[in-house]
Amino acid sequence: MEVADSVLDLVGNTPLVRLPKVFAGAACEVLAKLEMLNPGGSVKDRAAITMIDAAERDGLLDPGGTIIEPTSGNTGVGLAMVAAQRGYRCIFVMTDKVSAEKVQLLRAYGAEVVVCPVAVAPDDPDSYYSTAERLVQETPRAYRPNQYFNQSNPLAHEQTTGPELWRQTDGRITHFVTGAGTGGTAGGVGRYLKRQNPDVQIVVADPEGSVFSGGSGRPYLVEGVGEDFWPETYDPAVVDRVVAVSDQASFEMARLVSQSEGLLIGGSGGTAVCAAAEVARGCDGEDVIVVMLPDSGRGYLSKVFDDDWMASHGFLIGEHPCVKDVLDAKEGALPPLVFVNPEDPVSLAATRMRDHGLSQLPVAKGEMPLAAAEVMGSVHELQLMALAFDGALLNQPVENVMSRPLAQIGIGEPVALAVAKLEHSPALLVLDGGRPRAVVSSTDVLSYLSSSPGDTAQNALW
Repeated sequence: MEVADSVLDLVGNTPLVRLPKVFAGAACEVLAKLEMLNPGGSVKDRAAITMIDAAERDGLLDPGGTIIEPTSGNTGVGLAMVAAQRGYRCIFVMTDKVSAEKVQLLRAYGAEVVVCPVAVAPDDPDSYYSTAERLVQETPRAYRPNQYFNQSNPLAHEQTTGPELWRQTDGRITHFVTGAGTGGTAGGVGRYLKRQNPDVQIVVADPEGSVFSGGSGRPYLVEGVGEDFWPETYDPAVVDRVVAVSDQASFEMARLVSQSEGLLIGGSGGTAVCAAAEVARGCDGEDVIVVMLPDSGRGYLSKVFDDDWMASHGFLIGEHPCVKDVLDAKEGALPPLVFVNPEDPVSLAATRMRDHGLSQLPVAKGEMPLAAAEVMGSVHELQLMALAFDGALLNQPVENVMSRPLAQIGIGEPVALAVAKLEHSPALLVLDGGRPRAVVSSTDVLSYLSSSPGDTAQNALW
């Protein structure tokens, strides 16, 4: 009988497939590595087994112990799968950026999940790194695989993924394109392939804003790739090129591949395919590009493949008239979003509102470009006017007096929705490509409607 002894024996040896629709005009061969066909649904199954094997061998994980790891989901599934087979307890720490499906999936494997805010620094006590470390200290017989520093992570790909690619392409592979979170896939595959042929190019597909492509680590919404620090498992010496890809392009490509190739992929897979398309433009008929598709799109149905979510975050432009039309109608070029940080004094908020002729300001951590998750609250002119009667209050930090955040709306959502939301909010924070771009007030909408032809204004409201 052809039968495996356990589900762990089914990890690896995933197939390659062409993407004939998406790369119809490419001069070179472009092949996709389908890692969603691993039993845990992602490329992370490979590293999970290797890291736990090493921990058991080195006496770091005893029978009946607890595995604790910060994860965006896929590594957690791989570890939970191993734990189920070998009798370990699991606690996983995730950020509130990940989809609800991923949290539910980990719990389905019997794991415990702790969710932490994404809009905090890595060394913040509430970050998912800090929370995981605290849980390790508090939990008896705990082991943290620490995928960002554990060299068994890239070793898994050096021992399995790399040899598979070399065999499957008969040694013809010239470019390997992959996203990088821990960097384990790029490093492990890169080391193996370059031993076979030093000319093979290793290309990292990176979200705009991630440190690998020169950013600070924020802001982006694609899950599972990119970072806000340099993991020890990321080996820049192996990487020949990094291609930055926007959230907008990543999500659009994930949808295109899914709908045109019948291959449901996630946002990070879209990031990788976008980078592969960029690489393919400079290739010829002798080149063979392999692009890593790390997981399925089934974990992103409530986000990337949900039209309402995409529209509300400014990734889809609906029928006109929409919020974009209101912004386009404002006189002059739209200025950068004006906001204050939570630690700024109230007096600075008042000054900015006066200088820019605004009646409200968002309160947000960080600098532009902002992430929607970094918006913490808002301040309003009537509120500040009352505070101005007491001069001492003007020196207080804004976070002591701010109100709840402004309601949000996507740049492509209908004006009628903006009108409805403005009945309950003094202004709206407009998201464009997932990022706060502008504030729209009732005055802005009224000005647009009053200057539009009658039919346009009527259509905007109905």
